[in-house]
Amino acid sequence: MDKLTSLLSFSEVARCGSFSKAAERLNMSRLQVSRHVQDVEKWLNLRLLHRTTRKVSLTVQGEEALVYCQKILSTVSDLESRAHSHNHELVGTIRVATPIGLGQRILLDAIEQFVLLHPKTNIQMLLSDNVAQLVDERVDVALRYIDQPHEQLIARKLLHIDSVLCASPRYVAIAKELNTPQDLLKHNCLLHSSTAQWRVVSSSSDDKIAVKGNIQANEMGVLLESALRGLGIANIPCDLGNHYLKSGELVEVLPSYYTPGHKLWAVYLSRTYQQKVVRAFIDFLALRWDQDIVKFRQENTKT
Repeated sequence: MDKLTSLLSFSEVARCGSFSKAAERLNMSRLQVSRHVQDVEKWLNLRLLHRTTRKVSLTVQGEEALVYCQKILSTVSDLESRAHSHNHELVGTIRVATPIGLGQRILLDAIEQFVLLHPKTNIQMLLSDNVAQLVDERVDVALRYIDQPHEQLIARKLLHIDSVLCASPRYVAIAKELNTPQDLLKHNCLLHSSTAQWRVVSSSSDDKIAVKGNIQANEMGVLLESALRGLGIANIPCDLGNHYLKSGELVEVLPSYYTPGHKLWAVYLSRTYQQKVVRAFIDFLALRWDQDIVKFRQENTKT
């Protein structure tokens, strides 16, 4: 019995709730995975899973065994990384969940440099603007724009990205008067599905505007493209908008005001069993973006 492979199979079945899905992720046959789980049950003399034609779920003993199983697998993975570190090498796969816009731009730039420095590492990106389930998706670290991480998670703040109110020159040329935040109510605003209010701040005011518009999306790239097409005013993170502001494809509206941005956090489940390669990746992002943070701020932002 290959105990490590068997434990890995059991862990994947528990996470997926399915022998077939676990087999697909492990690149094994369903029969191989089933036999591995049976080997673990025989070894421990415990029934670990409830099996039905529709569902696979953990028994009480299985839930307890899974905790120890994950600790063992994580420790072995960390041991492998530490062994390679004696040769100054980082080895391993990192699963990163990231917002789509961030993943396509500044994160991809950082990953390019990281894998050049550590060619024996692999990065698997899960791009989504929804909060990923760290356990269900087997995510090592999730990058999320949130004000305050959940208390059950461990998080490290990486940077702060400001936002900018912007529109195409074509839209601005034919737009109604736009001098104060309240004037936004007269305009077609391009909305992210996560919010119906824009906070607009100056040195003497702080307003929350219940903006409205005929286009709504759950992904910033769609709102950016809509603004470029002259369809309305968008509230875009500067890492997406700065390039188009510099090129003149977008122009800032209400330049005497600003919209406070968001903190970007690296969120993960545990420090204790975190692989060295994952820790190194988070450290790399924190250092890189701390040095480059000015790139993600409006030059005229007052914070």
